Amino acid sequence: MRTQRMGKAMRNLFVVMAAMALTTGCTSDNDLTNGTEDWYGGGGGNSGGTSVDSNSELLSFTVAIDKTTAEPSSAAEAQYPADGDAPSEHTFGTTVNIDMSNPTDPGVSGVTLTIDGNHVTADHGSTEGVSYVVTGTTSDGSLTINGNTDFELNLNNATITNTASTAIDLESKGRAYLKVTGANKVTDGTTEDHKGAIFSKGKLLISGTGSLDVYGTYKNGIHGKSNVVIENGVNLYVNSTANHGIKGGDNIYINGGIINVEVSANGGKGVNGDVDVIINGGRTTVVATGNGMWEADETLKYGGDTKAAAGIGCDGSFYMNGGELYARSEGSGGKGVKADVGGYVSGGKIRIITNGGLYYSNGTTESHNYTGNTDNVPNAYTSSPKGMKIGTKDDDGNTSGEMTITGGDIMVRTSGTNAEGIESKGTLDISGGSTLVYAYDDGINSTGNLTISGGTVLSCSKSNDGIDSNGNLTVSGGTLVAVGGGGAEAGIDADESHYMSITGGYVFGIGGRVDVKFSGCTQAFAVTSGSVSANATISVSNSSSTLGTITMAPVGYNNGTILVSVPGMTAGTNNYTLKLGSGSQTISGITSYNSGGGGGGGPMMGPR
Repeated sequence: MRTQRMGKAMRNLFVVMAAMALTTGCTSDNDLTNGTEDWYGGGGGNSGGTSVDSNSELLSFTVAIDKTTAEPSSAAEAQYPADGDAPSEHTFGTTVNIDMSNPTDPGVSGVTLTIDGNHVTADHGSTEGVSYVVTGTTSDGSLTINGNTDFELNLNNATITNTASTAIDLESKGRAYLKVTGANKVTDGTTEDHKGAIFSKGKLLISGTGSLDVYGTYKNGIHGKSNVVIENGVNLYVNSTANHGIKGGDNIYINGGIINVEVSANGGKGVNGDVDVIINGGRTTVVATGNGMWEADETLKYGGDTKAAAGIGCDGSFYMNGGELYARSEGSGGKGVKADVGGYVSGGKIRIITNGGLYYSNGTTESHNYTGNTDNVPNAYTSSPKGMKIGTKDDDGNTSGEMTITGGDIMVRTSGTNAEGIESKGTLDISGGSTLVYAYDDGINSTGNLTISGGTVLSCSKSNDGIDSNGNLTVSGGTLVAVGGGGAEAGIDADESHYMSITGGYVFGIGGRVDVKFSGCTQAFAVTSGSVSANATISVSNSSSTLGTITMAPVGYNNGTILVSVPGMTAGTNNYTLKLGSGSQTISGITSYNSGGGGGGGPMMGPR
C-alpha cells in the first residue's frame, strides 16, 4: 500500500534563492540548555563544540505527553482496513445498559448476561445492532463480550479495574466499535496470563468525543488481535509498564484523535503493529522509556537477538500522510520510528528525539553504552539508537528496505553512541517536504542509492558524516545542507565504489573533507575551504548577479572543507564569488573531482 494522500501544508524552514527567492527560517522561543560544547567533540585543526542559534527549533524542540492541546484540524483522508469498516457507516439500535458498580441483567432479547460479582460476561450471539452502554465503577471486575456479529461498546464515564487479568475482553468475532463518552479508565491485573488491559479478537475501531485512560500492568495496554483504528475526536491515553502501549496484530490506522502513549519496559514499543502503522491525522505523542534487551531464540543463528524500545514500531511499513507525530525514546538502542519494510512520508509533522547509547548483548555479556568497535560484531548482538530506522539487516549482513519522503515537516535529534538520525537499510528518495536532522552519528544514511530531487534537507552530525550514501548519491533538485564532523568525517559522503551526481538543486556541505567521487554532473560545483557561522547566509554570485543563496545550518563550522553548487554554475574558467556570511572568496566551477582525504577543523566552539 503506497497511496498518496492529501497532507497538511507545511511551513518551509530554509530559503534558497535563485533568480527568484524561496524563503527559509527556523524559529522557536526556547534556548538549548544542555551544554552544546559536548555535541561536537573535535576533529583536528581548530576543533571544539558547536555554535548554536537559540532560535533554532531543531536544537530546542521537546517531546512530552500533552492531553490538553487541541487536535490538529488538518488531516489526510481517513483509511480503514476494508470498505464498510468506518464507524460512521454503522448504527446500533439495541441498547444493553450495564452499570459496573452494581451489574444486573436488563433482560434484552437476543443478549445473555452472566454476572459474577462485578465480573460481567455478555453474549449477543447472532443478534445485530447491539450497543452495550457501560457506566459505573468497579475496583475488582471485568467485562467480557462474546458474539458473532458487529457490536458497539459505549464506555460512558466508566472505570473498570480487574485485579487479576484483562479488564475488557472483546471475544466477539465481529467488529468491535469502541465509543468513548465522558471520562473513562481501564486497568488490568497481574496474576493471570493475558495480552492487555483491553483485548479485542476482531477489528477494534475507537471513536467518540470522550477520554479513555488505559493502564497495562501485565503486558500491553490495548491489544487488538486484528486491525486497530483510532478516529478523530477521541482523547486516548495508554500506559504500559510491561510491554507495548497499543498493539495491533494487523495494521494500525490513526485517522485522528489526541493519542498519548507512555511505555516503560525494556524493548517496549509505544505503538506496535505486526504489519503497517498508518497515520493520517490527529496528534500522536509517544514516549518509550526502556533499555535494549536480549531475546533468546535457539532457532536463530546466534541463539537470540537484541531488541530495543521504540516510539513507533512495525514489522511492515510506516506511513505518515497527515496529522502530527511526536516520539521520544529514552534508553539504550532506542528508536523513534522503526519499520522493517518501508517508510513513506507524504505529509504531516514529525518530531523525534532519542536519548541513549549503543546497546550490546551476546546473551551473557551486556552493555547499555557500548563504545567498542562493531565492525566484526554480529548484527544480532547490537541495537543502535536511531531517530528513524527503515528496513532490516539480517545476521548474514543482507539488507533490505525503502524510504520515500515526498512531503511533510520532519525534525529528528539524537544523542548517544552510534545514534544516527534517519537510516534506510535500502534506498532513500527525497522529493519534497522539509527534513531536518541533528545527530550524534550519521545525520542521514542509506545503504542503497540516495536521491534528492526536491524539498529541503538539512543534516548535521556530531561525530560522523552529515549525509552518507553507501550507494550512488544523486541531487537533481531541492536544497541539501550537510554538516559533518572533523578530521576524516565529511559533510557529504558517498561509498568509494559509487558516485555522486549533481544535475540540479542547491548543495552546501562542510566537514573534515569531501568524501565522494563525481560522475555525470551537468551542474558545476566547487570544492574549497572556509569557516561559516550558524545560520549564516551563503551565496554564490557571478559578475552580474546572485545565482543562489543558501542558509547555513543552526551550527557553525570552523576551517572545514566545503562543497557548494547552485543552479547556473558552469565548469571552466568562470570565477564566482562565494560569500560565507561576512567572508568571501573566489571559486571556480568544476564537474569532476576525486576526494583525496584531508582534514578540516570542526564545528565551532562559540558564536561567530
